[in-house]
Amino acid sequence: MAAEKWVYMVTAQTPTNIAVIKYWGKRDEVRILPVNDSISVTLDPDHLCTVTTVAVSPAFDRDRMWLNGKEISLSGSRYQNCLREIRGRAGDVEDKEKGIRIEKKDWEKLHLHIASHNNFPTAAGLASSAAGFACLVFSLAKLMNVDEDSSHLSAIARQGSGSACRSLFGGFVKWTMGSKGDGSDSVAVQLADEKHWDDLVIIIAVVSSQQKETSSTSGMRESVETSLLLQHRAKEVVPKRIPQMEEAIKNRDFTSFAQLSCADSNQFHAVCLDTSPPIFYMNDTSHRIISLVEKWNRSEGTPQVAYTFDAGPNAVLISRNRKVAVQLLQGLLYYFPPKSDTDMRSYVVGDHSILKEAGLDGENSVESLQPPPEIKDNIGSQDQKGEVSYFICTRPGRGPVVLPDQTHALLHPETGLPK
Repeated sequence: MAAEKWVYMVTAQTPTNIAVIKYWGKRDEVRILPVNDSISVTLDPDHLCTVTTVAVSPAFDRDRMWLNGKEISLSGSRYQNCLREIRGRAGDVEDKEKGIRIEKKDWEKLHLHIASHNNFPTAAGLASSAAGFACLVFSLAKLMNVDEDSSHLSAIARQGSGSACRSLFGGFVKWTMGSKGDGSDSVAVQLADEKHWDDLVIIIAVVSSQQKETSSTSGMRESVETSLLLQHRAKEVVPKRIPQMEEAIKNRDFTSFAQLSCADSNQFHAVCLDTSPPIFYMNDTSHRIISLVEKWNRSEGTPQVAYTFDAGPNAVLISRNRKVAVQLLQGLLYYFPPKSDTDMRSYVVGDHSILKEAGLDGENSVESLQPPPEIKDNIGSQDQKGEVSYFICTRPGRGPVVLPDQTHALLHPETGLPK
């Protein structure tokens, strides 16, 4: 390892994911081992992602991290576990162009700088920790030339945040709970890539971007300790649902996919209510959105939209195709219009092309929308302004990638400090 004060960096982008068969409850709090398998859809990182830059230099005197521009402590066990596991697998690194050579043994002595940025709210039920820890592990593995496949890396990311293991892949992903005490078989595997079922369109209603009252970690612990329904779910319900969901994904069977997604989301929130003291992640707006989707699906005779809610009030709505997604957006905007001074392109973010298809990209305003004809019972009038902060239009997406363009880097190439 040369003595000069160089900085060696890698920047990566990692998607978030939304579980359609939920992970809730750990059988091992330290290793983060779940009480059941789970299945998720990876969301397009163009719309929801974490970008992380990791840097190493002999000039750094300690490990440091900045999240969304603010320095945070790395002393927590979850960060330390990920750093220890990755450092233990580090390889030799050589950058001839910069004259840098790092030997495997050097990594124990070298310090790291880490900067991470989410392009969506942190800790609001949009799986920011999943994308964050997945990106941390993926970028460090690239920096340190770790020779492990994505499933092995997922077992490391899992020790930061359980759901993070599923963000190491694109498309449709299964986290196998495993049975070994050391957690070595509790890994994520890809069921199908993002191109397998590219008809699906996903609209997220960000009902609140506030940090949630009960964190997932403490909520899970309380559910494991007090909810009999959780025990029944883990032993009896999920083991049947997992193969059914795998089959639905394989066959692109939207009816089964929607029925399983909605039922599993509702049971997860029932477990939260069955916990002592009860946990309330959804709110009245969440319930109104469920009502809208349920009534529409029933009126059509076959499911058009699946809903799923993680540990927060935000609705993730998966439409069977683009045409349905356009109708869904029109219905959502009718019932949950933006405040009068809100620009439509900041109220519907992500894939803006859907606004044109919904007839809302020009002069036409939300006021011109008609109530969805298939909803016979009103679920509320057009006075729900402000109940939804904004909508994100997205789709299933790819897994993590390295961003070679230095303009994406969050750390300065010469100092290794935030730009």
